[in-house]
Amino acid sequence: MTEAALPSTRPYFIRALHEWCADHGFTPYLTVFVGQGVQVPMEFVRDGQITLNIGFDATQGLKLGNEWIEFKARFGGVPREVVVPVGQVIAIFARENNHGLAFPVEEAPPAEPALRLATPESEAQDSPTPPDDPAPRPALKRVK
Repeated sequence: MTEAALPSTRPYFIRALHEWCADHGFTPYLTVFVGQGVQVPMEFVRDGQITLNIGFDATQGLKLGNEWIEFKARFGGVPREVVVPVGQVIAIFARENNHGLAFPVEEAPPAEPALRLATPESEAQDSPTPPDDPAPRPALKRVK
């Protein structure tokens, strides 16, 4: 096989670090470049990026696939669906010690996941305008 024909190692590294975090009691965080194909709550995006807690306690139905990462999570108490192309993942790391890996940004796959269906609720969530009174954003403090 030529190097161009090899599949990406990124999804395997993401799954491995997620498992490592879970095995050692760490909280896995994913930093995502918000570009084409990314479905996240836009009111939490800062500087074109969002950092997501992808621990089992924070997500429901987490799927770490080769092309897409999908799950449901609560943002400000509101359940939301999150869909991220693996190529848009910038980093995965443990919140407690910042150990992890960083990746260059790739292009998003051309199509959305086949199982994702548009519903009136998901269409309302895709709105790029933030709500008039968003919930206060939780603040994390780094302690050494």
